[in-house]
Amino acid sequence: MRIPIFHVDAFTSRPFSGNPAAVCPLQGWLDDGLLHKVAAENNLSETAFFVPTADHGGHSYDLRWFTPRCEVALCGHATLASAYVVLNLLQPSLDSVRFETRHSGPLTVRKHGEIFSMDFPAFTKTKACADPPDALLCGLGSKLPPSQVLAVSDTYIAVYETERAIQDLRPNFALLEQLHPFAVSVTAPGEDADFVSRYFAPSYGIPEDPVTGSAHCALTPCWAQRLGKTQLHARQVSDRGGELWCEMAGQRVILKGRAVLTLKGTLVI
Repeated sequence: MRIPIFHVDAFTSRPFSGNPAAVCPLQGWLDDGLLHKVAAENNLSETAFFVPTADHGGHSYDLRWFTPRCEVALCGHATLASAYVVLNLLQPSLDSVRFETRHSGPLTVRKHGEIFSMDFPAFTKTKACADPPDALLCGLGSKLPPSQVLAVSDTYIAVYETERAIQDLRPNFALLEQLHPFAVSVTAPGEDADFVSRYFAPSYGIPEDPVTGSAHCALTPCWAQRLGKTQLHARQVSDRGGELWCEMAGQRVILKGRAVLTLKGTLVI
């Protein structure tokens, strides 16, 4: 069996930065066990698989995402990478594509020149954590505690006062893994962006994710309220780094970014 495979760096315009995703277009779904093995073989934070649907005149695909360890409910950078493959390589005459997902509903991605805009759900039901778990506070490896800890969906958001505090974190992944099913997003005001962040999900096989689109479904509403604006510029200050332009649109978030192709080939199984 031969499967097309692409590697795309998302939320960047330069190779070897942003967040790399593997994208495997399929004509029909393979056994889940095989999908897991392919994702583990790729050993990137996410591998996206998509299959054409019978609806929407060929503009729609069923989309799933796998880490090396498990399937996830939502992934931003691998959706951007999938849209890049569809709109730049497979169907370049199109300017938008609709992805049907199992847990996050339909996701539409539009192409505007080199920029891709993704229509995602907004995660607005945040709760303040008055007594954050010790595994979180100790696991972040910070000299100072966060000024606030929030919980939204299955993610803790630790808010700090400066970008330097975010960059200086030295997380203990073994401790953070104990928070499962929670992942951890850390964020602060940015020096040359509205806000910055990092993201840790060791229990899902992703110790630190380079650039996390899905985290911005919660970070965008949070910072929109704090800053009193609906359009924001965000940077994820991981080693690879990446940037997004985020916009509140009612109960949706529009996430914009660039992507670049780094590999095109065939997976032989």
